[in-house]
Amino acid sequence: MKKSKTMKGLKSGAMYFIAIFMAVVTFFPLVVTLLSSFKTNEEILLGMFSWPKVWNFSNYPEAIRIASAFRAIGNSLLVAIATLIVTVIIAMPAAYVIARKSYKYLKGCYFLFMAGVMVPVHCTLVSVTKISSALGTKNSYVFMILIYTAFNLSQAIFLFTGYIQGLDKGLDEAAKIDGCGDLRILVQILMPICKPILATEAILVFIYGYSELIFSLILITDNAKYTISRAMLNFTSNFTTDYGPQFAFVIMSMIPMMIIYLLLHEKVEAGMLAGAVKG
Repeated sequence: MKKSKTMKGLKSGAMYFIAIFMAVVTFFPLVVTLLSSFKTNEEILLGMFSWPKVWNFSNYPEAIRIASAFRAIGNSLLVAIATLIVTVIIAMPAAYVIARKSYKYLKGCYFLFMAGVMVPVHCTLVSVTKISSALGTKNSYVFMILIYTAFNLSQAIFLFTGYIQGLDKGLDEAAKIDGCGDLRILVQILMPICKPILATEAILVFIYGYSELIFSLILITDNAKYTISRAMLNFTSNFTTDYGPQFAFVIMSMIPMMIIYLLLHEKVEAGMLAGAVKG
């Protein structure tokens, strides 16, 4: 008995140690970034991990001036939310058909969607640039949102299909008896049940659309349309980098993402647990 209690105590202590260690590893970069947002360039270069000698609050107004922070954050929110909406509108019906229908060609379509997961983003840059130039869609949010949606569809369909397949088909049959068509079954019956996986995918798509750099770099050249990742480059010139305002800009740009996660984190955790059980 004593040995078993000792082993349980050791396991419990090890779990607490791992949890504390992971918390420190997770929050340490955030703390360093926050402290650096109140420092001068000299303080950051001489000791990034030190406490600010003088709290330099002017970095935040400077970040707003240099990178048009509020406008860039608003642009990123627009692109991220639009990408999220379009991705869900396309992926959810596709996943429903793949999971619930028995057409012969659906398995092939599903494998084609899954093949999209294996396509590296960087190998499409030349093609996307040529298409954008041919269509005249430079500085077009619509084209960029469609590109972002294309690269998120495979993952969304994979997650939604797996989740819907784990739901009892009796729900569909009962709804059909009551006179529901496929659209009503999807919108009124399945989507409310799929809130956990919808929240999980919402977080993933939002983060991608909010912070993506490569396509925004080649598709957006108008300063007024810069997203946060593109506006971040404004802090670097040929010879100097304004580190203090840059860290301040990072903190400001993180706030919407943190709010979104705090609003959806319970659904995300539920979706992850449900996926673990059904998988």
